[in-house]
Amino acid sequence: MHSPTVQKLIDLFSKFPTVGPRTAGRFVFYLMHKPKEEIEELITSISNLKKNIKICPLCLNPYEDETGLCSICSDSRRDKSLLCVISNEMDLMAIEKTKKYQGLYFVLGGTVSRLKKADIEKLKIKELEKRIKNDPEIKEVILALNSTAEGEATILYLERLLKPLNKKITRLGRGLPLGGELEYADEDTLSSAFESRR
Repeated sequence: MHSPTVQKLIDLFSKFPTVGPRTAGRFVFYLMHKPKEEIEELITSISNLKKNIKICPLCLNPYEDETGLCSICSDSRRDKSLLCVISNEMDLMAIEKTKKYQGLYFVLGGTVSRLKKADIEKLKIKELEKRIKNDPEIKEVILALNSTAEGEATILYLERLLKPLNKKITRLGRGLPLGGELEYADEDTLSSAFESRR
């Protein structure tokens, strides 16, 4: 049995995505052997995360500066006619690495497996509708969600919902395997998926 302090940290780390109790325990024991300065640096970084990071009002991606918008939304070189809807920030990072997409983004905040009202309300769908309605420059909405059952269900829901807004609605094309996640796709596969969107 672990001491209460160790167990508390294991419980906290276990709440992280894909981290179970065994991995959480490894984190804790790894930290126990680190110098005090490194622990203090970690504590400061976590504290600064909540203090310094803001959410962009346009795309809902986290950013850190005083401009009022993230670096992507405030970049005048981006193609403002394209809006890429993604599930989370990690997907945005994966797409940006390809350097093939030069439009704007919207972070939906997840996907849903069942189209129940409570599940749908967890997503930023109202904010997405508002963004598209309030920006006449947007001509195409790219639904870049994972090729999983949840991603497909969310895409079908969004296609029906956004159709009356009279924008071209596309989804990523071939290249992504069924059940694959954007976050783990290589750059060539993602580039192919963007080029063959339909």
